[in-house]
Amino acid sequence: MPVESVRFSLPDDGPVLGDDLERLFDRQRRAFAANPMPAAEQRRQWLDALRQLLSEERQTLIEAISADFSHRSADETLLAELMPSLHNIHYARRHLKKWMRASRRSVGMAFQPASAKVVYQPVGVVGVIVPWNYPLYLAIGPLVGALAAGNRVMLKLSESTPATGHLLKTLFARIFPEDLVAVVLGEAEVGMAFSRLAFDHLLFTGATSVGRHVMRAAAENLTPVTLELGGKSPAIVAQDVPIGDAAERIAFGKTLNAGQTCVAPDYVLVPQDRVTDFVEAYRQAVTRFYPTLTDNPDYTAIINPRHVARLNSYVADATSKGARVIPLFEHGQGRRMPFSLVLDVSDDMLVMQDEIFGPLLPIVPYERIEQALDYINQRPRPLALYYFGYSKAEQQRVLEQTHSGGVCLNDTLLHVAQDDLPFGGSGASGMGHYHGHEGFLTFSKAKGVFIKQRFNAARLIYPPYGKAIQKLIYKLFVR
Repeated sequence: MPVESVRFSLPDDGPVLGDDLERLFDRQRRAFAANPMPAAEQRRQWLDALRQLLSEERQTLIEAISADFSHRSADETLLAELMPSLHNIHYARRHLKKWMRASRRSVGMAFQPASAKVVYQPVGVVGVIVPWNYPLYLAIGPLVGALAAGNRVMLKLSESTPATGHLLKTLFARIFPEDLVAVVLGEAEVGMAFSRLAFDHLLFTGATSVGRHVMRAAAENLTPVTLELGGKSPAIVAQDVPIGDAAERIAFGKTLNAGQTCVAPDYVLVPQDRVTDFVEAYRQAVTRFYPTLTDNPDYTAIINPRHVARLNSYVADATSKGARVIPLFEHGQGRRMPFSLVLDVSDDMLVMQDEIFGPLLPIVPYERIEQALDYINQRPRPLALYYFGYSKAEQQRVLEQTHSGGVCLNDTLLHVAQDDLPFGGSGASGMGHYHGHEGFLTFSKAKGVFIKQRFNAARLIYPPYGKAIQKLIYKLFVR
C-alpha cells in the first residue's frame, strides 16, 4: 500500500540573513581550528546521530517535502530520498576507518633512507547549496561526505522548499551544534551571499546557468568547487532490444518525481523504424504505473506554478514549430501535469535546448548507431547517459565513444544510488565527484608527507658541486 502524506505546517523560525552568514561562518572556522582532526569515533557519532534522526523523523520529512510540492508521492520520498540517504550513512560509517588511514607511498632509491605517505586531512568549513527537487537526499549526501571527512558544514536550502528547509533547520539543531552543522534559509540573494563566503570547499547542485554565477563568486576566494549541473541526459534504444524492456525502464526514470530529476532521461534516441512501437510501449508502461492522475497518491506534482508555466511554454513553443505532442492522459490535476511524448522535434525548439525537468519526453529518430552517437557528441556533455541494448560490443562502443557524468546500461537513475560509485558531471554538466569514497576524498586534503630521520644521505649532493661522489650519483640516477 502507498504511504499517505499528511498536512504539514511551517514553523515560525525565520531565515538566516546578512551578518548572520558571516557570524555562522566565523563560528565554524573557530570550531574547526579547535578540533582540526576529529577522531574516527567522533565522526561515527555524528553519522549515527544523523541516521537515527532520519529514521525517527521520516514521516515528518515526508510531510514537509509533500507540502513543498503541493503533493509529493510519499513512496517516492521513501525510495529516492530517505532510503539512499540512510544507505549512504551506513556505507560511510562502515568504511570510515579505512578511508582515514594514511596511504603508504614508495620512495625512490636515490632518496633513501626515507618514507612517504599521504594523510587525509579535513579541509575545514564546507558550504553546500541544495536544490529543490530532492531537498533531503541532496542535502544529506554532501553532508555525510563532509562529516565523514571531519569538516564543519553550512547548508543553504532552496527557497522553493521552505517547509523542508525549516524542518531540517529545526531537526539538525537538535543533534548538531551550530558550529558543526548549520542550515541557512533565504531567497536567491542569500544564496549568492552564501556562495561568496570563503569556504574551504563549496558544492553546488542546480542549473548550469546558476552554477556559472556560483563558480564566479567562489573564484574570488579561490574556493574549490564541486558542481552538479544536470543537462540533457540522453537514452539510446538499440535496434535489437525488446522495445517493452527499454520503454518500461525509461518510463520509470522519466516519471519518478514527475521528471524533476537531474539525471532523468531528457530525450530518447530511437531507431526510425521502431518509433511507433516505442510510443505505444511507453504509453502502456506509464499508464500501468499511473492508471489515473486524479487523486493518485503515487504521482508527484510540479514544484510550483512558475515551473508549470515553463513546461507549458515548452509545449506551446514545440507545437508552434511543427512538433507533434502526444499527451498520455486527457488532463492533469492542479500541478500534477500530464505526461507527454514530443515527436518531430528540431534543435530550434526550447524543449531540445533546455533541460526539461518535467514530464515531457522528446523522441529523436536515428538510422544507425553512429548517428545516435554523433548526435550526443555534438551537444554539451550530459550528467547521465542511458543505453538499452544487450550487445556487449555495442555497449562498449557507447562507453568508449561518448562522454557523460555517469552511465546506466539497460536501466535509468540507479547508478546514482550506488554508494561505491562516484557521482559527478562532465563539462557543462558539472565538475568534481562525491558519494562514497569519492565524497570523502572531495572534502579531504590528500597531503603528501615525506619523512626522514637522523641519517641524511642527501648531504652527498649538497654544494660545493663537482665532487667525485656527485659524479657517481649522476651516472647512476640521471639516465
